[in-house]
Amino acid sequence: MNDNFVMKVGESLVAGGPAGTAAEPEIVIGHLDGPFGTAFANLIGDQSKGHSKVLAIMNTDIMVKPATLMVSKVTVKDNRYTNILMGTVQAAIANGVLDSVRSGDIPKDKANELGIIVSVWLNPSVAKDENLNHRILFDIHRKATAQAINKAMNNKPDIDWLLENQESIVHKYFQMGLDGKI
Repeated sequence: MNDNFVMKVGESLVAGGPAGTAAEPEIVIGHLDGPFGTAFANLIGDQSKGHSKVLAIMNTDIMVKPATLMVSKVTVKDNRYTNILMGTVQAAIANGVLDSVRSGDIPKDKANELGIIVSVWLNPSVAKDENLNHRILFDIHRKATAQAINKAMNNKPDIDWLLENQESIVHKYFQMGLDGKI
């Protein structure tokens, strides 16, 4: 890893499980002693109803390293959704971060110097699913988090690939609109 960066940005989409279990994290990684650290601290201190920012934890009182802040993309309205987001998904994100340290995407010796902000997508339909498989939800969010970190730290996709493939990539929902399905 080139240590001379201010921030790295990445995203990932992992689907394939039951309806509502897809994960689509967007992440920012940066050094806590610079502008990223200021943004990180401001997010923690600027709580807003329905969009709480919480640290990713392994379990109560065990914060993951690098320090990771979760921000929900969905307005949190009910207890079941909150418990799924701040339970299964929170633990999955924490484990995905540690997977990234274990794989070397985040150097172990930088674990106390870097921070991560994860913008979390959790489909509201999961709160209505009485048969929700928490193991599948956990595995998908864990994989998506590690994948987004890998993409951020390795500058993926690179600009050459994007330019080469620009005309062959059609956004899924744009295509659905073209097909009259939206």
